[in-house]
Amino acid sequence: MSKKRALIPFLILVAIVLVATISSSPATVLSEADASGINGADTAWMLAATALVLIMTPGLAFFYGGMVNKKNVISTMLQSFISMAVISVLWVVVGFSLAFGDSVGGIIGNPSTFFLMKNITSLKPWVLAPTIPFLLFAFYQLKFAIITPALITGAFAERIKFTSYILFICLFSVFIYCPLAHATWHPQGLLLKYGVLDFAGGTVVHMSAGWAALAAALYLRKRNEPMHTPARITYVLLGTGLLWFGWFGFNAGSAFGANSLAATALGTTGAASAAAAFTWILFDALRGRKPSAMGTCIGAVVGLVAITPAAGFISLPHSLVVGFVSSIVSNLMVEWRTKTSIDDTLDVFPCHGVGGIVGFILTAVFADQHINAANATGNGLIFGETHLFIVHCITMVVVSVFIFFGTLLLLKITDYISPLRVSVEDETIGLDITQHDEKL
Repeated sequence: MSKKRALIPFLILVAIVLVATISSSPATVLSEADASGINGADTAWMLAATALVLIMTPGLAFFYGGMVNKKNVISTMLQSFISMAVISVLWVVVGFSLAFGDSVGGIIGNPSTFFLMKNITSLKPWVLAPTIPFLLFAFYQLKFAIITPALITGAFAERIKFTSYILFICLFSVFIYCPLAHATWHPQGLLLKYGVLDFAGGTVVHMSAGWAALAAALYLRKRNEPMHTPARITYVLLGTGLLWFGWFGFNAGSAFGANSLAATALGTTGAASAAAAFTWILFDALRGRKPSAMGTCIGAVVGLVAITPAAGFISLPHSLVVGFVSSIVSNLMVEWRTKTSIDDTLDVFPCHGVGGIVGFILTAVFADQHINAANATGNGLIFGETHLFIVHCITMVVVSVFIFFGTLLLLKITDYISPLRVSVEDETIGLDITQHDEKL
């Protein structure tokens, strides 16, 4: 980045720091009455779950980094790591307010509600997480905001400018992620009031990242050198292990307590991912392919994606079905994508987007009100009820259109401010050298 182009983002950060300095107020804590409902065991579990979800982003870095060309490993991994820095600052300043602030029409939060996390240590626990400190809830939710834009990077890997990427993820977080999180998880959110069930982010995280990935792949067009041998399959294995490990915090943590619902979510998460990984290599074998490490890893992640919206709403046996179905559908979508001109580098849409859609729809098929009393919409299609299924089908279409076309607009704005594509020469040399002056 040239000195002149670095000046504006640096000045923005300086301004944020100055405002934070001026805005600082004496630290306050909850009164005894307000803190009486906080449970030590729930707090301890959510502290651990928050750390588990954060480790998923470095896991994603290894997962994606191992799949790309050797000359782009560092740039691809850094795109995940920088999300932890950039989105954390944005979340503290205004992101949390946009997602969970006072509702404006059920679509977005008031940006002033928790601007710069003001007095957050003195606020009562969140109404949907009443047994943990509000600050802990805010930073648990931050980890979801971090990984969502990082997931998109697999679609435009090996051809995007690093500085333009940073601008894009800020815009995506503010205008796509935060409204979706508010509408889905805020008590006054439009989708939550409509009856949508999304336990841990099938809509907010995976569908949003998947549709955004498809939009980005179409907008940035094909790479000049689309074919390559994965740099490090061992990185992919390591990344999958970290993702699988962290996902228990992602899903079980969304129960917001050390309770039976968390145990259910943990169980369904493990079962679905295992079923999907096994299904992927067996389905490959049916078509004459050898069982591969790459296929096992991709299958496991697809299962984790698909079970995310359903984890706390369905039974353990049904989680096996979610893993099985999502694995086959995503496998077929990957096969279809390779026959098109769409250059979704690491198949983010077939795996995360389609996996999230399948999981979201199957949530409406298998949801059981006996498992989670918070499900006030109704039972799933398999129990003879249709209302929840119709709600989810309509929501899936509306949300998909919003994410896809919203992302295209944000890409166009980003491209106007700072061109997205690297030059042909830079792409040929590799982004590790041309963007970061580093190499593997």
